[in-house]
Amino acid sequence: MSKQSLSIQVQLSLSLSHHLLSLTHSFSLSPLIKEATHRSIMQATIMPSTTTALFILTLLYLCSLSASAENEGLSMNFYRDSCPQAEEIIKEQVQLLYKRHKNTAFSWLRNIFHDCFVESCDASLLLDSTRRVMSEKEADRSFGMRNFRYMENIKEALERECPGVVSCADILVLSARDGIVSVGGPHIPLKTGRRDGRRSRADILEQHLPDHNESMSVVLDRFANIGIDTAGVVALLGSHSVGRTHCVKLVHRLYPEVDPALNPGHVEHMLYKCPDPIPDPKAVQYVRNDRGTPMKLDNNYYRNILDNKGLLIVDHQLATDKRTKPYVKKMAKSQEYFFREFARAITILSENNPLTGTKGEIRKQCNLANKLH
Repeated sequence: MSKQSLSIQVQLSLSLSHHLLSLTHSFSLSPLIKEATHRSIMQATIMPSTTTALFILTLLYLCSLSASAENEGLSMNFYRDSCPQAEEIIKEQVQLLYKRHKNTAFSWLRNIFHDCFVESCDASLLLDSTRRVMSEKEADRSFGMRNFRYMENIKEALERECPGVVSCADILVLSARDGIVSVGGPHIPLKTGRRDGRRSRADILEQHLPDHNESMSVVLDRFANIGIDTAGVVALLGSHSVGRTHCVKLVHRLYPEVDPALNPGHVEHMLYKCPDPIPDPKAVQYVRNDRGTPMKLDNNYYRNILDNKGLLIVDHQLATDKRTKPYVKKMAKSQEYFFREFARAITILSENNPLTGTKGEIRKQCNLANKLH
């Protein structure tokens, strides 16, 4: 090899090494991998060869794949390439179901709370019971939840368009988002890219989900565990602005004696709707959460609880506890503030410990893990 050829090769090698070193900084590599890569590049600069260059390029390619895997997660419009119509299909199905069955909107909203609150936002709530494991949706904490069959309608529509692409976890989250809009709430941009879990978690519901009879301290702690602050708690409980509460959940405030904290004018209505001290859980006996605007998500809920018209203990505590009352007053005055905090809290809830990348699976049916097919 001539001196001129050797000089050109060295210059090219130096240029390549400089370029490769720059590339390594664009990858999210561990310190050890980055150090090894840098060492190999510098060695190739001193002793250039085709074999070494190919080795480095291969190493960088593998590193880039590793970095991409590490960075996989939720993103806006995750299905833009794999199923461009996914979010529109979900929206259309939610709107169609809402026109036929108004209470589906309340179900979608309750679904995101009950699923995402328990360890992971992975649609574990939707799984049926098996011979070995009871499903979350059949646990006592899920009393009154319904309309799960309509989730399959949405899944089937998506499977016709893009088989095996859209997860039930994303369907659950986006149906909640679109259900919120159906009842007059804000549109909340939410990320997608979740994958589905393979097991239900009925055995640990009590450890995660706050109960309506628990102290405000317990409620605040449970929400704090997933990153939702006091303002977010107050906003999320504003979901009680819509829907209804079964008499089973509130008769303890009426019998054997009426809770003196209840507004006397509201007690008469509650007694009319819940005339039995021990109501039949299967009977259609309930009280609307908000008699003024029962089908609309709005800040009327906060005015009601400040007026002692909250149905549940948690509603009453929200309006009286010194930690939450200031936010209740603020949301009662400003629906814009309520919606802003509500959207923020829903976003945090929807991103609680999701399965992404290669974790979990994409279920063929939302009520069954794939291994059971």
